Amino acid sequence: MIALRPRIACAAVVLCTVPSSHVAAQSLLDRPPNVSDGWVANAGTIQFNFLHRFVVSDAPVRKVTNFPTFTVGVGLPERLMVGFNYATNSTLAPRFPNEWEFFGRYALFRADRGAPLDVTGQVGYNLSAEGVDGEVTLARRVGPLRLVGAVRALSNPYEAGDVDFGAGGGATVRLSRYVALAGDAAKLPGRDSAGVKKLAWSAGLHLAIPNTPHTLSFQATNTNTTTLQGLSRGDDDVRWGFEFTVPITLARYFGRRSPPVAAAPPDAAAAAPGAVPAAGGERSGPVRSTVIRQMAFPQNRLEVEPGATITWKNEDVLAHTVTAVDGAFDSGMIQPGDSWSYTFTTPGTYAFLCTPHPFMTGVVVVRDRS
Repeated sequence: MIALRPRIACAAVVLCTVPSSHVAAQSLLDRPPNVSDGWVANAGTIQFNFLHRFVVSDAPVRKVTNFPTFTVGVGLPERLMVGFNYATNSTLAPRFPNEWEFFGRYALFRADRGAPLDVTGQVGYNLSAEGVDGEVTLARRVGPLRLVGAVRALSNPYEAGDVDFGAGGGATVRLSRYVALAGDAAKLPGRDSAGVKKLAWSAGLHLAIPNTPHTLSFQATNTNTTTLQGLSRGDDDVRWGFEFTVPITLARYFGRRSPPVAAAPPDAAAAAPGAVPAAGGERSGPVRSTVIRQMAFPQNRLEVEPGATITWKNEDVLAHTVTAVDGAFDSGMIQPGDSWSYTFTTPGTYAFLCTPHPFMTGVVVVRDRS
C-alpha cells in the first residue's frame, strides 16, 4: 500500500459568532458559492441546483467554453441527505471529461435546536479522482452576517494514494430579505504539476425570487465545478456564471391530503382563546420557538405543557399560515421574517397546516404533566 502523505492546509477564515438559525441552507442567500455551508434538504424534498460557469478566451477568438454542473440531492429523515454532482466539462483529470461525485451529507448539530453552531459532515466518492473525499463545515450567524468555515480531505488525482488536507471559509451578508453578497476562499497546500496549488476564490450576488422557493446567484470565481475537488482547486482563469436552485417538495404531490379547514374570520388569530399576537402580550407559561422554512415545518411535532406559548417564525421566502385543522386557531398570513404566537391552555392534540400549502402539516401535543 502506498503510504499516505498528509498535508496541512492554511487556516480557515475564523470570525466571532452568534448562533445561526439556518443549517438547511438550500437558499443561496445563506451560503457562498464555493463553501457549501453543509446545507441539507428537508426530508421528503428533492433539491435540484443548476450551476453554469464559463470562460472567454483572449482576443481575437473570444471563444466561450462552458462548465455546467448539476446537483441533485434527496432529503431523508434524521437530517440526512444523499445525492450527486455531475459536471459535463471537468478539468480535474484529462481521461475523465465528465466529473461525477456521489455524496452523503449529515447535519450533526443545528443552532435552531440548541447547538452553539451548525456542524455538518459530508463523505463522497469522485469518479474522476478515483477516491473518497470528505468535508466538515461549521457555520454561525451574527445578525445579517453568516460565517462559514470548512476543512476538507481530498484524494489526489495526480498522485495515486496521496491525500490533500485543505481548508477554507467565507461569508454571506444579507442586504435585504431578497438580496445578499457572498465571498469565500479555500486552499490546498503544496504544489501541483503547474508548480503551485492556487487559492480557490469566489464572489457572488445572491437573490431570492419573491413569492417562490427559488434562489439565483450571479458569480465570479476561478474554480470549475461544485464537487469538493472542483471547489478546492483554483486556476488562472476567471469564470463567470450563475446558479439556480429548485426545491421539489414531494409531499405536495404524494402526501396525504389534510381535511378542509373551516373558514375563520380575519381577526381569528386575536379572537381564538389563548391566542397571543406576534407583537407580544401576556403569557402564562414558557415560550417555545420554532420556524417555518423551505415549504415545511421542520419541527412538525411539538410537545408542550398547558399554558405554554409556541412562536412560529417564518424564515421562508413565501408567506405561510399556522392553521388548526379543526379551525380552533388561525395565524393569518405570516409574511417572511415575521412571527406569530399562540398559547395552548387545554390538553389535547392539535393538528395544523398551512392554508395556501396544505401539504405543510404538523401537530402540537399538549400534555398535562400533573
